Amino acid sequence: MMKRRRLVLLSVFAAGCAVIGSPASEAGPSEGVSPGVVRGGEPAVPTALPPARTPGPTRRFDEVRALWVVRSAMTSAAEVKDMVERADEAGFNTVLVQVRGRADAFYKSTWEPLAESITEGDGFDPLALAIELAHARGIAVHAWLNTHLVWGGPGALPSSPQHILRDHPEWLAVPKALGRELYDVSPTDPTRMARLRRYASDNAGTVEGVFTSPSDPQVKERIRSVWLDLASRYELDGVHFDYVRFPSGDFDYSRGALDRFRQWILPRLSADRRRALNAAYVNDPYAFVEALPGPWGEFRRAQITDLVRSVYHAVKARRPEMVVSAAVFSNQDDAFEHRYQDWPAWLAEGILDVAVPMAYTTNDDRFRAQISDGVAAAGAGRLWAGIGAYLNTTEGTLAKIDIARSESAAGFVLFSYDWAVGEGYSGQGPTLLQRVGQTKFNRDAP
Repeated sequence: MMKRRRLVLLSVFAAGCAVIGSPASEAGPSEGVSPGVVRGGEPAVPTALPPARTPGPTRRFDEVRALWVVRSAMTSAAEVKDMVERADEAGFNTVLVQVRGRADAFYKSTWEPLAESITEGDGFDPLALAIELAHARGIAVHAWLNTHLVWGGPGALPSSPQHILRDHPEWLAVPKALGRELYDVSPTDPTRMARLRRYASDNAGTVEGVFTSPSDPQVKERIRSVWLDLASRYELDGVHFDYVRFPSGDFDYSRGALDRFRQWILPRLSADRRRALNAAYVNDPYAFVEALPGPWGEFRRAQITDLVRSVYHAVKARRPEMVVSAAVFSNQDDAFEHRYQDWPAWLAEGILDVAVPMAYTTNDDRFRAQISDGVAAAGAGRLWAGIGAYLNTTEGTLAKIDIARSESAAGFVLFSYDWAVGEGYSGQGPTLLQRVGQTKFNRDAP
C-alpha cells in the first residue's frame, strides 16, 4: 500500500507543480545568480554569487565512518582543531559539521547572522577552519544544516535584526491549536510570536522549537539560497539536510499555508464542492483542510519534496560532484504519514544521493529492522545508518556498528561527536570515540 501511494504521489507532484509555484522544468538556478528574496522590487541582498571554487577530488570511501558534530563544538578555533584531531586519531573519515543550527551561521554567510555562541574574534570562520584541517588529514566535510527549525521555544529572542524571527515573522509555521486564533493576527504583532514560542515550550516533548512554513515560497527561496551559497563558496564534500520535514501532523495551520492549500486544491474540485467549501471558508479557515484530509496531507508532503528537489538541482548545477544527503526518520510510515517526509521517493526520483535514517534505539532487533528496511528502500550504496550513541552504552553502540555492516549499509554516522568524547565520560579509560577506533577501525589504544 505504501509503495502504491508513493507512485501516485510522484504523479501528483508533477501535476501540481505549476499550481504551487515550482515548475517541473526548473532544473536549477541561473548560473551565477542566487534567487534571493525580493522586497519592494529590490533584492534583499546582492544576488550575484561569487565564482564557484574549484574543488579538489571528492572524498569517497568504501565505508563512510562519520560523526554528527553539533555546533557547540564549532565556537572556537581550539574546539574545531580538537574535533578534527580526535576524529582522525580514532579513524573516522567523515564529519558532518552543524553550520546552520537555528537560522544562524557557523561560517561567513551571505544570508544569515553569525551565531551568537561563537567566542572567537578576528573574522573566525569555523567551517573554513574545519575544512582546512580535515582535508589535510583526508577527512571529508559535509555541511549539516537544520532546514525548518529556526529557534527554540524558551529563552531570549535572537539579537540580530537579520534573524528570521525578527526579519520575517510572517514565515513561521503555526500549530493546529493556534491556527484559528492567529488567522487574523498580524505577523508583526508580538503576541503572535509569544504564542508560537509558548506553544513550542509547552510541547517540548514533541515540538523542538519554532519552524518555518514549508509551503511559503519565500522560505523555499531562502533555504535554497543558503544551501547554494555554501556549495558555491566552500570546498565542501557534501551538504546535509536535517529537519527537512514538518514537526508533526499538527502543523502548518498558518494563514498563508491554509490559503495556499485552498488555491492548490480548488482546480481539482467539482463546481458544487468549490462553492460549498468557499462559503464555509468565509467563517472557518479550516473548512478545506478538515473536509479534505487526504489532499491536505498530499499538499504538505509535496512542499517538502519540492524543496528537496529544488535544492538538489541547484547544488548539482553548481557542484555536480557534491553529495546531497538527509537525516530522515527511520520509521518510513511515520516519516510519510506524520512528518510529510517521503525520503524513499526522493531517492527513487534521484533528488537525494544518500539517506541517513536516525535509527535511535537501544534495541538491536529494532535497529536491524530499520536499517534493513532502509537499505531495501534506498538501494546499494545510498544509506548511512544513523546511530544514537547518546542513548546506548558503549557496547550497545559498537554492536549497532556491526549490525549496520551486516545489513550492507554504506556507512554509519554517530550522534554525536560531543557525546562520544564528553557526555557521560568518567575520565577513566578510553572515550567512546577511542573505543570505536580501537575495536572497529583497528586503531592503536591511546
